This record gives sequence, structure tokens and C-alpha cells, in this order.
Amino acid sequence: MSAEEFSDVHYLTEHTVCRILSRCEEEGNYSALVHVIGRIFSNADALIKSFRKEEPNATKNLDSLQSKEEEKQSDQSSEKVFSSASSPDETPNGVPNSCEPTVDIDAVRRVYDKLLSIDQVESALVNALIYVTPNVELDLEYLDVYETNPDYLNIFIIVMENSNLHSPEYLEVALPQFCKAMSKLPLIALARLSKLWSTCGLPHIRRMMETFQQLITFTVLSNEYGMENLVNDDETVVAATKCLKVVFYASILGGEVDIEHNEEDDEDSESDELTLHELLGEDRLYKKGPRIDPLEKELGVRPIDCIKPLIPFEDFINESVNEVIEMDKDFTFFKVNAETKFSFQSCPFILSVITKSQGLYYDNRIRMYSERRLTALYSMVQGQQPNPYLRLKVRRDHIIDDALVRLEMISMENPSDLKKQLYVEFEGEQGVDEGGVSKEFFQLVLEEIFNLDIGMFTYDNDTKLFWFNSSSLENEAQYTLIGIVLGLAIYNNCILDVHFPMVVYRKLMGKKGTFLDLSDSHPVLYQSMKEVLEYTGSLEEDMMLTFQISHTDLFGNPMLYDLKEKGDQIPVTKENRQEFVHLYADYILNNSVESQFKAFKKGFLMVTNESPLKYLFRPEEVELLICGSRVRKICLTLESQFVNSFMSNITSIFNFRINFNC
Repeated sequence: MSAEEFSDVHYLTEHTVCRILSRCEEEGNYSALVHVIGRIFSNADALIKSFRKEEPNATKNLDSLQSKEEEKQSDQSSEKVFSSASSPDETPNGVPNSCEPTVDIDAVRRVYDKLLSIDQVESALVNALIYVTPNVELDLEYLDVYETNPDYLNIFIIVMENSNLHSPEYLEVALPQFCKAMSKLPLIALARLSKLWSTCGLPHIRRMMETFQQLITFTVLSNEYGMENLVNDDETVVAATKCLKVVFYASILGGEVDIEHNEEDDEDSESDELTLHELLGEDRLYKKGPRIDPLEKELGVRPIDCIKPLIPFEDFINESVNEVIEMDKDFTFFKVNAETKFSFQSCPFILSVITKSQGLYYDNRIRMYSERRLTALYSMVQGQQPNPYLRLKVRRDHIIDDALVRLEMISMENPSDLKKQLYVEFEGEQGVDEGGVSKEFFQLVLEEIFNLDIGMFTYDNDTKLFWFNSSSLENEAQYTLIGIVLGLAIYNNCILDVHFPMVVYRKLMGKKGTFLDLSDSHPVLYQSMKEVLEYTGSLEEDMMLTFQISHTDLFGNPMLYDLKEKGDQIPVTKENRQEFVHLYADYILNNSVESQFKAFKKGFLMVTNESPLKYLFRPEEVELLICGSRVRKICLTLESQFVNSFMSNITSIFNFRINFNC
């Protein structure tokens, strides 16, 4: 059997592959199959037309293609496909409502299962990929082929179904070239790819994630990086990281997502007046407002919207990259040269909390130095003594009053002073604040504010967590102060002994509290609501609940609240219990503490509003920035208890030996 026998095969179908494979197995010679696979997979146009889903007339038209008129008829076919692909309704951001490809993915997988067990075919696939990807990259970069034919995406869909892409044969040349080509896809194509992969299920998404991660790790370990040879300049690592981002969002889309329940942000309208930063040409370093990832915007989903991704966020962190990255250089690329240089902070999912905190540290320090420069400039113009620090002079026995008055004055008169480096001085005490005095100040403020006698917060003995007191008699300025303190702690790189449930950090990042958040903040209530949702009996007769709830105020007096108008007259039934639970959680986590939390968030944003905090960090990571790991605190507590117990036993044994002259 010769290769010429199948020279009329210009694209592949499952039936065609099985027919050729059957003939090869009969004769014990796979050369014809190897030749056909190599020829089709090394030709972009042939690969685009391969493994199409069965459509009326489509198969018939493709079967009638003649070899002499292949190119001409292929163009006509592409025009027909494009017209049919552009006909479905599109979402406002331009992504088709249906991300269904024209490729029969199940057929592709079955074909790969048959082919990958044959060594000669594996080599043909590797060589074909090495041959075709540079041409695909050029087509995408200079010819805008996806805009004229969206089915160009089929190439990447088919190739990524190869479950052997992570093997050594591909890692050297084929996969790096493929990633470079894929990174050239336009944004709308990457969004379609991410949506498609989100429907493929966990095993396939994990395989893709591990493929790109393995390429990144292999490349990093195979090279030496330094100040003169940055990992940011490695085209393979950069391209694979961009491809990994598509899988990252596919994992989010395929998991549990809540794109609703967002807090309304009170954003100040931008002034038309030039700032001093703009006059000094530093506006790129101090862009206002949070950054938005283009792919995130195209897909209409954010990492914070994800309740539970298909793949844990931690699995996307690449330790090899974190070990070799130069964060000072990467920060410069992130803030100044984003158009010409790649920054890993544009793909924060790949960075650990420690690495990202270094980037945040550089951002905070540069802002501090900038405020110092501006203060010196203003002082020269106005002939006043420069004040380069945020100076707080407080009395120990009046620390809250002094701090509140001083910070409130600063926030009203010149909020930018909050961006200066903190310098705390206790009245009547000598000492230079090298960081230790500030930490003591933070701790004393927190001890005072979280004192239960003040009544600003409630405390759960089971969870060891604080929550906002909806009946607090303190004014909003006190809550603004604690928000400023938390912001200053991040800004000045201090860890605080704060114990909030995760929902607080989610709300700070822009999400509202929901029923699922009760499991952390109000576990007893969460269990009760869960029982209501899962109850199989008659809710009206057995539980006799209504849409009117009761809770106690600061003095222990019962208070009634209607979740709906005339809630006391609306019984909770199986039909409306979901609404009841939603409204109950919304009241506890949002409505009942709205004024307190709004003031708290206002203070926090006074310090962090221009920081990349919201872009780089997830709520869990913000908690780590502010107060460290809960698990580590528990471990340290247990370790301390163990040491104390151990030392006590050692002392007893020592005394025993002395008394009995052992």
C-alpha cells in the first residue's frame, strides 16, 4: 500500500482515519497513515476543515472537493462558513452566545486514542506541529485570519486535544511554538476558547493546565535568569503563561460563579484638572482606579465572582517562576512599560502571595517617596517646613480619641497624606519609629476598638471571629478609623491581630455577603438555614416560620424585622424558602450593618484606592496580608501550649531528681 493511494484525502474525518488505520493494520505497515497525518496536520487549511460536525450539505460539499480546485473551493467554503458563523446573536461584548465549535471534539478524542499508541504517528504529529505553528503565528499576527474565518480556532481546539503534549517530544520545540502562536489569537478568540474549555470537564481542563505548567517549569529550570537575562524576556515562558490564563478563566467559568451580588462602589468623578503627578510626567506610575484584565472584561467574569473553581487557585501558582522573577523589574514593566514589556503581575494567578506582596510593597514605597517629593516641592513654594511623614502624636491613655481626631482631620483636609510613611510618637516618650512603634500603635488601637465593652463589634466564642454590631451606638467615624488602620497596616507592611470572617474581605473587594458566607461568619445560623432548605416535611406546620425575623439589640432586647412587606403574614413554604434564606442572609450580612460597613470600607479605600490590591489579590490573600494565616496562628498557639506544658514537665522532673538526690 502506497501513500499515493490516499492522496485524494484533503481533510480528516473519524471515518477516514479509521479506514486508513484498518488498511495499515491489515498490511502491518503504517507509512500511509503517517504520511496522511503528517500532511494534514502540517497544513492549516486542511486542519481547519478536519473533524467537522455533521451538518446538512456540509459533508457532501466537502466530499466533492477535487484536488485540482482545492484552493479555490476551500476559499468558497470558508466564506460560507464565515457567513453562517456570524449569523447567531452575539452578546454585548461580541462573544457569540454559543461557543460551540464546528469541530466534533468527541471524534477528535477517539481518533487521538487510536493514533497516540503508534510511535510513528506520534513522531509525525510532533514534526507537523513544528512545521505548521510558525505559519499559523504569522497568519494571526499579520493577516488577521481569525477575523475573516473564525473557524481558524479549530486548529487550536484539535491540537489541544492531544493528551501527549506534555511529553518530552513536544516540550523542546513543538509546544513552545504552539504557545507562541496561540498567544497571538485575538481577544475574542481567546474568550471563545476559554468558554469552550469550561464545558470540557475537570479532567480535560486539568490536563491542559498541567501541560502549560510543565512547559513553564521545564523552560525555567533549563535556563539561568538574572538581572541581565530576565524571565520576562523568555518568549516561551511568557507565551505559556498567556495560554495558562485562558485555562485559568475556563476553570472559573466551569466552576460555581456568582456574577451578581456586587457592592455598589462610590467612585469619585474624575477631575479635568491636571494633577502634579501629570505635570511632572509621572501619571503612568499613579493611574487611578483598579486595572481590568482584558480577557476578564471580555468574558464578563472576575476571579472574585468565583465561589469554587474547577481547579483550586493554588494549583495555578508556578513556584519555579516565583523563584526567578525579579519583582522590582517586573513592577516597572507592570506600571510603566505594559505596552512593550510583559509583567507577570498581569497574570497574578501564577504568583504566590509572597511574590505579589513584594510588588505591592514596591508600589507602596514609590507612592511614599512620591508624596515626600511633592511635600518638599509644596514646602519650597509656600515657604513652610516640609512634613514628609504621616505623623501621629498620641497619648497612650487617649489613643483612640487622639488617633480619631488626627486621622479625621487628615482625611478631610488632605487625604493624600495617608499615602505618606507612617511615623507614630507617643506623647512623653522618647524613641524613633523604625516600625516597632507603629506596630505597637496598631495593636493598641485594635485592642481598644475591639473591646466588647465599647460595642462596635460582636464576638463569637465558637469561631473566635468578630462581626459588626448592627446596634452599635458609636458613630461612623469610629468605623472609618478602623478601616483606615487596616489600610495603613497594608500600606506600611504591618501584620495585625485581626479576626474577621472571610465575608468582610469579600465585601471590601466589591462582593455582597450571601448565604454561603454565613458558614464562616454565622455557622449556627448557616446550619439552621441549611436545614430549612433541605427539610422534606411541611415547613408551615412543623417550623411555622414567616418572613419576619427577630434579633437582639445591644442591650439584649428583641427586635423584629420584616424581610418583605407584611412579612409576619407570609409563611415560609417549600416554594419560597430559597427566597427566605436569601433575604435572611442579605439582611444579616449586608442590610443590618450597611452604615457601619460603608464607613469601614470608606476608611480602607482612603488608603488603598489607588493601589493594585484589588487587581492582584483575592479576598483570601488580602486576609493573609492584613493578619497572616489563621492556620499558622492556631499552630503557633498549639506550639506555645506544647512548649509551656513541656517546660512544666521538665521542671517537675528536675525538682523530683533534686528532692530524691537522683
